[in-house]
Amino acid sequence: MQQLIVATRNRNKTREIQQILGPKFELRDLTAYPEISEIVESGKSFEENAKLKAIAVSKELSGLVIADDSGLEVAALDGAPGIYSARYAGDKATDKDARR
Repeated sequence: MQQLIVATRNRNKTREIQQILGPKFELRDLTAYPEISEIVESGKSFEENAKLKAIAVSKELSGLVIADDSGLEVAALDGAPGIYSARYAGDKATDKDARR
């Protein structure tokens, strides 16, 4: 079984990736590594942020690391919130707050 580290603390994202990859992969995410600090997503695109996360985690842990970044791009908002989707409603906002 191939082991992969997913550079996220989002268990839902880890579960989705596990479903995509199937049973031949054993995934662990950053919830198993509380000593790893929050990774600053300072990129200008989803791709840049995913690279930043994968590289940061690979410097801390041995093994294969994958990462992604995602968000909503709304045409009526000229592509916003884009890479800021998770923080669009504020740092302390819930998912429900963000949808509103």
